[in-house]
Amino acid sequence: MERRPVRHLISLDDLTDADLRHLVERGARFSAEGAGSARPLDGAVTGIYFAKTSTRTRTAFSAGALRLGSSLVTYGPGDLQINTGETSEDTGRVLSRMLDVLVARTAGDPAEMRAWAAQSRMAVVNAMSADEHPTQALTDLTTMLRHFGRVEGLRVLYLGEGNNTAAALALALTRYPGVEFELRTPPGYGLAAPIARKAARQAGASGARFRELHTMEDLEPDFDVVYTARWQTTGTTKADPDWRRVFAPFQVREELWETSPKAVFMHDLPAHRGDEVTAEVLDGPRSIAFDQAENKMHSAMAVLEWCLGAGPADGGPA
Repeated sequence: MERRPVRHLISLDDLTDADLRHLVERGARFSAEGAGSARPLDGAVTGIYFAKTSTRTRTAFSAGALRLGSSLVTYGPGDLQINTGETSEDTGRVLSRMLDVLVARTAGDPAEMRAWAAQSRMAVVNAMSADEHPTQALTDLTTMLRHFGRVEGLRVLYLGEGNNTAAALALALTRYPGVEFELRTPPGYGLAAPIARKAARQAGASGARFRELHTMEDLEPDFDVVYTARWQTTGTTKADPDWRRVFAPFQVREELWETSPKAVFMHDLPAHRGDEVTAEVLDGPRSIAFDQAENKMHSAMAVLEWCLGAGPADGGPA
């Protein structure tokens, strides 16, 4: 494969506004049209390293890479020598001499991914770290663009824990003019303060609206999207043994559509029916959660293409 400059995607902060819009629009185009006969990653080798469980993201990047012409090398949680003491920097230097891109899920400190990215031969993609899930946000915005034809001006309500999915949504949506992004999170389970401050700054610069509240009282009407995520993410536990009581008011139920009758429901999946959402909502006609899951592959294709410099450099049509 012809050597191309590589781009890393470890945080949404790695993307310019133009990059962000290109990736969302490119993902939507893949969703609408498929990959066609083009194989822009022909000859590339993609490494898939998942230290944590994954159904959608691992399959999305694997299938997406294959559809674009790349070959795959896969690693499980016990396969790399980082488990026996090799440094992250050495791991990245070695893998970069054999792979073109490494897609990694660790649910840990993104500094490890930064260490892998301290070279210029292999792109590194964060498929989820402890603080942020950037490729999930790209999937979510791709889904919104496909459904509404726009992201600008949408009113999005997120209910539940301020986890890495919520963080990525906040960092992505607040870059779009006119977006209103409201989080309702249980007390003590909100966004990390640096993420909340960054989202507020971005909203101020773009003309978006961002706020986070810790009650379900005085909920405004007419949201376009109601979004939630699993309350127990990546096998984590909560210190408060009574945490379910605290989370219960933030469950997504049918009553929310009394004031937002045109809203669609989104969920990053996997879902626990009866916890963060009722079965009636998740499996009902307002839910686009499974279209959203499919779009993970289309969004992954856009990310892989961009990371290897195979897409349009100016963000225009391919």
